[in-house]
Amino acid sequence: MDIIRRLNEHRLNEKKLAWEGTFAQYLELVKETPQIAQTAHSRVYNMIKDAGIEQNEDGTKEYKFFTREIFGLDRAVEKLVEEYFHSAAMRLDVRKRVLMLMGPVSGGKSTIVSMLKKGLEQYSKTDQGAVFAIKGCPMHQEPLLLVPHDLRPEFEERFGVKIEGELNPYTRMMVETEYGGRIEDVVVERIILSEKDRVGIGTFSPSDPKSQDIADLTGSIDFSTIAEFGSESDPRAYRFDGELNKANRGLMEFQEMLKCDEKFLWNLLSLTQEGNFKAGRFALISADELIVAHTNETEYRNFISNKKNEALQSRIIVMRIPYNLKVSDEEKIYAKLISQSDLGHVHVAPHGLRTSAIFSILTRLKDSKKQGMDLLKKMKLYDGENVEGFKEADIKELRNEHLDEGMSGIDPRYVINRISSALIRRDTECINALDILRALKEGLDQHASITKEERERYLNFISVARKEYDEVAKKEVQKAFVYSYEESAKTLMDNYLDNVESYCNRTRMRDPVTGEELDPDEKLMRSIEEQIGISENAKKAFREEILIRISHFARKGRRFEYNNHERLKEAIEKKLFADLKDVVKITTSSKTPDESQLRKVNEVTKRLIDDYNYCPYCANELLRYVGSLLNR
Repeated sequence: MDIIRRLNEHRLNEKKLAWEGTFAQYLELVKETPQIAQTAHSRVYNMIKDAGIEQNEDGTKEYKFFTREIFGLDRAVEKLVEEYFHSAAMRLDVRKRVLMLMGPVSGGKSTIVSMLKKGLEQYSKTDQGAVFAIKGCPMHQEPLLLVPHDLRPEFEERFGVKIEGELNPYTRMMVETEYGGRIEDVVVERIILSEKDRVGIGTFSPSDPKSQDIADLTGSIDFSTIAEFGSESDPRAYRFDGELNKANRGLMEFQEMLKCDEKFLWNLLSLTQEGNFKAGRFALISADELIVAHTNETEYRNFISNKKNEALQSRIIVMRIPYNLKVSDEEKIYAKLISQSDLGHVHVAPHGLRTSAIFSILTRLKDSKKQGMDLLKKMKLYDGENVEGFKEADIKELRNEHLDEGMSGIDPRYVINRISSALIRRDTECINALDILRALKEGLDQHASITKEERERYLNFISVARKEYDEVAKKEVQKAFVYSYEESAKTLMDNYLDNVESYCNRTRMRDPVTGEELDPDEKLMRSIEEQIGISENAKKAFREEILIRISHFARKGRRFEYNNHERLKEAIEKKLFADLKDVVKITTSSKTPDESQLRKVNEVTKRLIDDYNYCPYCANELLRYVGSLLNR
C-alpha cells in the first residue's frame, strides 16, 4: 500500500508541473523570470552550476553535478564546464561547435553524456529549469520565436531576452490557419524534457551507410498524406521526427559520429554555425540544441588526417577525457561498477580494490625526467600523499610534462571483468587482493590488444602492487595486535619528540617519576631513525627538521601528530612492528597453537572483523598470509 501511495504522490507531482496558457500570459512569465527563455547551452550550464560548485585544495573546482558518477576527473570536468558550457551559455562562439569528448575506452565519456541527458530531464522539472513551448509544435520551439522580426529589437530591449531563430514550416502554418495570425492567442505549454518521449533529448547512432536514411536525422516526407495535401512541400505532409527535430531545446548525442557517412555530417555544418539545418523541400529549419559526440584518439586522428573533413573539423571543439590518475578515486570507480553489477553481494576484502587500483594507475602514468621521481612516488603524489623531497608545486610540473598522460593504460572494465573471474574461481563469496592480482595477471595472457613489451611492463606493475599490499597487510595485522594502536604510536612519538627537543636544545631531561635529570635517550632515538635508514651522520639534520616542523605547526595553532611527517610516521610504524614482530610471527604461523596463542589469534581476528571490515574468512587468510611473509 505504501508503494501505491507513493505512485499517487508521484502522479500528483507530475500534474503540478503542467502549465498551459496563451502567448500573452507566457510573456508575463518571461517578464518575471527571463531565465525561462534561455538557450539550450545556457540551460545545461545552469543545471550544472545549480547543483553546486566547491573549491578543491589543489585549486580545481568540483562540480557536484558530476561527483555522483564521475571520479578523479576534476580537471577534465572543470575544463569542459568552463571552456565549453560556460562560454556557450554566454553566447560566445563555442556554442556554434559540436562538442567532441575524446578519450580511451571506459574512461567516462558515455557516462558524462548520460548524466547530462538524465540531468536535463530532472532539471526541466524544477522552477529554474522550466521549459515552455508552442503547443502542437512538433519541435517544441521557444514561444518567443512567434515575435515578428521587426518587433524583436524592441522586445529584446524591454524584456532583456535575445530572440534567435525562425518558426518551423508546420508551426508557422498552424499559427496562420488555427489562430489567424494572432500570436497573442497561440497556446503555450510547459514541457518536460524526456529521452524516452523524444522531447528535447535525442540520440543518433549510425548504422549501415547503405541502408540508413538521412531522414533519421532530419525527418521525412509522409507519402501517405501527399494525395490529401497535394504537395511534398506542404508542411503537413512532412514528419518532423528526426533526431535533430526532436532534440530541439535540449541535447542530442551523436554516437560514433566519426564513423558516420559524410552526408549525415554535412547537416551539422549549418546547424552548428548558423543554428539551422536543411530538411525536405523547405527553407532552413532553426534548432537550438547542443550536439555532443564521443570518440577515441585513434579515430579522431584518422578523421583529421582526411583533408575532406577540414570544414567539419573547424566546427568541432575537442575535450580530452583521460583516465583517472588517483588511486583513491579509482577505488570509487570499482566500487560503483561492482554495485551496479551482479557482484553487489560479493565481499571484497579491505585493500583489494586499492591494490588493483594501484596496478591500473601505474599503467596509465608516464615516466618523469624529474630527479628522484619514479612512478610509485608520482602515483602517491597525485593521490595527495606526502612524498619526502617533493612539494605540491612539483605536482603541477609533473602534470605539464605529459599532457596526454592518462590517455592510455588499463581500463576499469578490464579490472571489473577480472574481479568477476576471480570470484568464479573461488568457492566463497569473498575475494582478497591476492585473488584479484592473480586474476589480473592471468588476464594479461588473454589481452590481445597489448604488445609483448606492454605485457612485461604490466607484470612488473602487478609485482609493485603486490609489494605495496604486503606492507599494508603487515601494518593491518600489527594494528590489530596492538589493542590501542593509535595510542601506542602517539606514546612512542611523544617520547621520541621529548628526546629530540632535549638533544637539539642541548638540555637534559627530567624523569617524570624520580625527578632525576637524564641525558637524551640516544638508543631510543636511533632505534626509531634506523627504521627508515637515517645514518649516524644524518641524524642531527633529521632531528632538527622535525623540530622545525613542530614549530611550524605551533605557530599555526595546530598540534603536531606523528602522521604529519611521512618519514617519521613510517619510522614509528616500523618500530612498533619490529617490537611486535616475533610475537606476531609465532602467533600467526604456528600450526599447532597453544591455548594462549589461540586466544590471541581469536582476539585479533575479532578486531579485524569489528574494526577493519574483514569477514571471518578473509581475516583468517590475512593472518596466515602475514605469518608466511614474516617467515621468509
